Formats: sequence, C-alpha cells, structure tokens
Amino acid sequence: LKVRFVKEVGMATASVAPGTRKRKKANETKEYSLNSLTKCTWYFFSTSDSSSPWKQKDHRATDRFHWDIWLVLALENWIFDFGRPIAALFVPLGWSPLERPSVGDYFHMAYNVITPFCLLKLQERSERALSSTVTYLSVITLVMGASIHLVGDSVNHRLQHFGYLNHLSVADNPIMKQLKPPELVKSFELLYAYDEEIGHYMWYIPFFLTLFLYYMGCFLSRDKLSARYTLPWWVLVVVSAVYYWYLVTEGQIYPMFLLFYVAMVAYGLWATKVKDLGPDINGSFVFLTFTLTLILAQGWALWLWDDAVLREKYQGFLYMPEPWAYYTLYVA
Repeated sequence: LKVRFVKEVGMATASVAPGTRKRKKANETKEYSLNSLTKCTWYFFSTSDSSSPWKQKDHRATDRFHWDIWLVLALENWIFDFGRPIAALFVPLGWSPLERPSVGDYFHMAYNVITPFCLLKLQERSERALSSTVTYLSVITLVMGASIHLVGDSVNHRLQHFGYLNHLSVADNPIMKQLKPPELVKSFELLYAYDEEIGHYMWYIPFFLTLFLYYMGCFLSRDKLSARYTLPWWVLVVVSAVYYWYLVTEGQIYPMFLLFYVAMVAYGLWATKVKDLGPDINGSFVFLTFTLTLILAQGWALWLWDDAVLREKYQGFLYMPEPWAYYTLYVA
C-alpha cells in the first residue's frame, strides 16, 4: 500500500503542467514578499516599539525618576549653552584668535553632542518608545539646526568685540553702516537669519517635540505611581525652569513653546480624565518645569512691556525681548 501511494502521488504531481507549478510558486513568492513589505512598513512607521510585529517592549513596574539624565541635561544646558556666550565674550582674545574657534564655540560643539545623547537615552526609558524613524529624524534635524546656529552665533560673538549691539537690528548697527560696499550688510542679514531663525527653529522644534512625545509616554495607571517629590527634585525643577526661560526668550521661540505647552496641557487632561491615568515623576518634572518657564517668561515680558527701545526691535503682541539685548542696552 505504501509503494502504491507513493506511485500515485508521483503520477499526480507529474500530471500538473510545468507552467501551473511555476505560476503557483510565483504567487507564493509574491504573497511572501507582500507580507514582508507590510511588516517592514508597519515597523518602520510605527509610533511605538510595542506595535512592532516582531518586538514587544517590557513596561516599567515602578515610578522612578531619571536622576542621571535630567541632572546631566541641566548641567550641560547651564554650562555649555548659557555659559557659551559668556565664555565667548569674556575669555581673553589671546586664547582664541579671531580666525580660530572661540571657547564658546567649543562649548557649543559639546552641547551638540551631549544633548542629542540625553534625548536618545530618555527615549530608551520611555514607557511608550518612539519608532526609530521619528527618533532619528528628530535628532538629525536638531544636530543640523544647532550646527547652523553654531556658525552664525560664532560670527555674532566676534562682532560684539567690535561694538555690535544686540538690541539693534543688523542694518541699524553702527559698524554695519560703515561697511563698503553697503550691499555687504545683506550678507550679514542672511547670516543673522541662519543664526536666529532657521537655526533656532531647526534646533528647538525637534528638541521640544522629543520632550513632548516623551511626556506622552509618562502616564501610568494610578496604582503604579509611588514616587515622592523630594526637595532636591524641586530644586532641579527650578534650576531647569530658569534655564528654559533663558532658552525661550533668547531663542525667540515663545510662540512655538506656547503651542507645545498647550498640547501638553490638552494631552494631560485627556489622559487623566478619559483614560484615568496619572503622570509619573518624570512627566510631572517636565510639566512643572515648563509651567514655571511659562510664568517666568510672562513675568519677563510684563517687566519690560513699556520699554520703548526694546519695543522697536521686538514688535507684536507676543512681545519677548532677549536677555542679551537687555544686557547690551542697560548693563554693558
């Protein structure tokens, strides 16, 4: 019986036309390729690693504060970003000749490396991880924008050694009026646009977008919220908020920051009221830091609301003068 069965199967297989077998094999290959393409597309554009058909991320069981990342981020923000123009202006020129990068430029280079690294580490620890596509695009755009800003800001700091005034526009600066031919001013206006506009938005949009998406992943069921807000935690909130006040005002990104803050409030209300979730200690840190940043920025604008000189440069309802412009006008 076994020999007869094998013969019948062989005859049946042989009776199938060669073209039919080829078409069947081609259809199977096409179906396999389509399924593979669907899986790859799904994984490539997924907003969370947990939606990947191949990988499921383990969720955190406890509410822990990422002291290492937030502390490093705060320190390098204050040293390498806030301290950058101070180093560029007050370090003796003999240490960094005008044709060479200044100390502030090296600070900026360090910032361009450490900040993306910290943001990537935050994404790794997020409850809801981003896909590699979103993460890579955000970090690449941030580094590119910060690098554009590095070049423009370096030239701007060099110009301040020759009397360039930050509270005036490029064309209204006395040293620009002395340029020959006068059309050279247009080149410095282009440099200013790369520094203060293009560079800032390519730098700060992915920065705040990454923090916002991280904040969205910080909501847990209420039975997992166990962390306590200690005094050092509150001190770090205040220290970080003061830096972000400087970032928002000096970077002239208050409208963009306000949009991200409104989005954070809206998502927080939806998560707490509809989903009955609560922010963990990291989400609370981000929200309270930005809330205090908003209060400080509004207080700064109200304090200088009637300043006629600054009003000439910073016009509009969302009036937000730069701290360094105030420094060159009233302190220096």
